[in-house]
Amino acid sequence: MGDGAAGSALRGRVRRRRSLRGVGGVFLAGVLAVAAPLAAQQVVVGEPGATLRAAGGMVVSEHPEASRAGAEVLAAGGNAVDAAIATGFALAVTWPAAGNIGGGGFMVVRFPDGTTTALDFREKAPLASHPEMWLEDGEYSARVHHDSHMAVGVPGTVAGFDKAHRLYGTSAWSDVVAPAVELARDGFVLSEGLAGSLERLVQRRAEYPATVAAFSRDGVPYGPGEVLRQPDLARTLERIRTGGAEGFYHGETADLLVAEMERGGGIITHEDLALYRARERSPVTVDYDGWEIVSMPPPSSGGVAIATMLNILEGYDLEELGPGTPATLHLLAEAMRRAFRDRATYLADPDVVDVPVHRLASQAHADGLRATIDPARASISSPTDVQEVTESMETTHYSVVDASGMAVSVTYTLEQGYGSGIVVPGAGFLLNNEMGDFNAQPGVTDERGRIGTEPNIVRPQQRMLSSMTPTIVAKDGVPLFATGSPGGKTIINTSMQTILNVIDHGMNIGEALEAGRIHHQWLPDRTLMEKLSFSPDTRRLYEGYGHTVREVDGIGTAMAVYRDPETGVVSGAADTRAADGAALAY
Repeated sequence: MGDGAAGSALRGRVRRRRSLRGVGGVFLAGVLAVAAPLAAQQVVVGEPGATLRAAGGMVVSEHPEASRAGAEVLAAGGNAVDAAIATGFALAVTWPAAGNIGGGGFMVVRFPDGTTTALDFREKAPLASHPEMWLEDGEYSARVHHDSHMAVGVPGTVAGFDKAHRLYGTSAWSDVVAPAVELARDGFVLSEGLAGSLERLVQRRAEYPATVAAFSRDGVPYGPGEVLRQPDLARTLERIRTGGAEGFYHGETADLLVAEMERGGGIITHEDLALYRARERSPVTVDYDGWEIVSMPPPSSGGVAIATMLNILEGYDLEELGPGTPATLHLLAEAMRRAFRDRATYLADPDVVDVPVHRLASQAHADGLRATIDPARASISSPTDVQEVTESMETTHYSVVDASGMAVSVTYTLEQGYGSGIVVPGAGFLLNNEMGDFNAQPGVTDERGRIGTEPNIVRPQQRMLSSMTPTIVAKDGVPLFATGSPGGKTIINTSMQTILNVIDHGMNIGEALEAGRIHHQWLPDRTLMEKLSFSPDTRRLYEGYGHTVREVDGIGTAMAVYRDPETGVVSGAADTRAADGAALAY
């Protein structure tokens, strides 16, 4: 398609109302590997890279044992919230690079009756925080900001899971925590990828004896196929199983965490832990061609950015332009560019900053942004407009759908891979370094692209801005699929492209996750493009619009589950970019 193709595909606000039956048929006809309808209690594992189909519920996550924990809770009669909690606690054992009880994140829930909610358990800045806390001798220190005990935010995951269970869970709390306790106590077999990753962690964090003890045998790395047991973590999880959030934010676990803060020069206190509360919020919802997209509100930037981009792109006929064509990629990049400029300018913790969510997610705002897009030429991102703090790529996402149609989408993280790399002695869990998601220094810009924009400057008790984008998609009031991804700022664009692949390009779940991706985040002014996913001609024509391209091995690792509303059959897949990802169903 030539340079003018995007312009010729402009369609204003004309909607293409595909039938629900037709879309469901696309998913089910495209299944790559099919499990026959299953008897209750039987859990089936999907093949890597294949779409699993089953008659009950399904969990897709970064690790098969975590997916199994959630699927077994579903098979025992628990609902999707119960399964999501079980999966999350299990990932804290089996996927320590991002799964956690020492970090935080977000959960989006859509109930079978069409109502929705969002749980915010993002970490918070300790009471002793202040805007100049990253300075050493008057100069900004990346080490202090990202790689010290000062970088640790007050953890939120346990409080978030506890609140979600009290509000919407149906299983006994002890039953949803138990699989994680068993995995930590009895151990699990290490894959080649995880064994190598733990070896690198131990080498990188050799100065922390508790980290070395937790993930090696006295400094000797575990090999693939060996069993990793974590007895200290098992005891911490047992306290959570017995006492809920109280078992983490008070008592022995809290004492151990605060003692490590005092030893390492951190600022989290018992008061900080006692004050932490998860928040229930109203999701950001946008209508795209008759599909309802439900995502996370601030302090996540994901939902607002998704709404902005989809509202912009609704003005073009992406179906006609086709998936992965230069014209489509150009429009995607221009929508991304504008959404990320808004992200840096306006978004932050809504409990502290007045965030104009409704205006940013409105069609009127998107119409104004679309009017600035040249269908034949790339815009220019000026460093004088806005610049952003770096956000780590290491996060994890999982999706759950139960037999009733309840859908849960969860993204949580420690920030960088393994967070701070600091294991709490005697407690066995890793601490986050999420304070690095606050802007570096008020009003100061440097050559790395940091600027002290006011909304996301650190303040006591403020939650740092995030890109995590747990999302649920519905049609005609019926929940259809849950999706999301890790990947720092690329999370937002990975989730958006997965949604477009389904709605505009008619892909099934597996195809939607495997399709090639791009990423643009306003600054730096370049497009990340996955190697081998686009032809040389496509790249050349895309660059002809004026875009600068940097090739990367992969963008995101999406996890998604779809449930056919007419048959109750669920189909889901783990992105093959996730080496240990797995879909499990019953």
